[in-house]
Amino acid sequence: MVDAARVRDDIVRLVHRGLPVPEFAQAVGSAILRAVPAEGTCLYTLDPATLLPTAEYVENGLPAAELLRLVEIEVREPDFNKWTQLARADHPAASLSEATAGDLDRSLRQREIRRPGGFADELRAVLGSWGALTVFRETKRPHFSPADVQFVSSIAGLVADGLRRGLLLDAARGDADVGLLVLDVDDEVTQANPAAQRWLDDLGTSDRKGARLPLVVPAVARQARALDPVLARARARTRSGVWLIVRASLMGDGTVAVLLEAARPAELAPLIADAYGFTDTERRVTELVAQGLSTKQIAARLHVTTYTVQDHLKSVFTKSGARSRGDLVARLFFGHYAASLTQPPR
Repeated sequence: MVDAARVRDDIVRLVHRGLPVPEFAQAVGSAILRAVPAEGTCLYTLDPATLLPTAEYVENGLPAAELLRLVEIEVREPDFNKWTQLARADHPAASLSEATAGDLDRSLRQREIRRPGGFADELRAVLGSWGALTVFRETKRPHFSPADVQFVSSIAGLVADGLRRGLLLDAARGDADVGLLVLDVDDEVTQANPAAQRWLDDLGTSDRKGARLPLVVPAVARQARALDPVLARARARTRSGVWLIVRASLMGDGTVAVLLEAARPAELAPLIADAYGFTDTERRVTELVAQGLSTKQIAARLHVTTYTVQDHLKSVFTKSGARSRGDLVARLFFGHYAASLTQPPR
């Protein structure tokens, strides 16, 4: 009998190794199979907004064509233990046998795909909004027990932390301009890539006595620890005039990953609109101008007259100093105009 506590400890160690996602998926799948005997696992990464699978890491699972049909069922057709259902449930994991009261063929994916492929019961778990896990058994194997479900449910949060950490580290590894910092609970840097060091040097620490990091870094880190990921981001201007987006994500036990990257034009546009003092309606008109719509098309979209649109455009041009639509779009969406944001709105 495998010691479930030992497997859990092994998974904790895997989480803190910061493995790339493919390696983490394989290692954590193998660990789970020691505590929950089965024929294979599949770990998915998900789009946090829609819970649609974005990548899969399969051990002894279904071929690609069948996986696509599973996604189609997940999105368009009713079935048991769908990811969206599990995300709203009291517990993150559930078995198909329990959901169908032992009659697996009540499940569309079981009837159409899994049983013809030689599979019987499956155990699914959502990993926060970052991913999903399936553990599956072949035909003639016993159904998953309540203890199996309870164990997978108990480690789902751990696996979610490891997946999130891997995704963040992968993003930083893949882009030489993205800085990655890992901060411990005391905001001490435990890991930093070369890009992060460059951005920190460019931000500077001002003249604050005892400051080790630019203020924006510990600020977003503490916001992440307050469990408010929406607000755990900030824009900051470096000494060389570059605007940075600084994001933080809690990785467990107070450890925080901080990403630093140059702001993209679309991220700077709202900030520049703030600097110019645009009203909500003026922002909307400007957005439609940037999409190439004519005055008549903008009027139809906003359900106002063309004269009203012209009045809003006149105000936008006056506030921004733009002389034409093209000039306006350039001021909003091209980085070399960002330096003027340090000046008060005109």
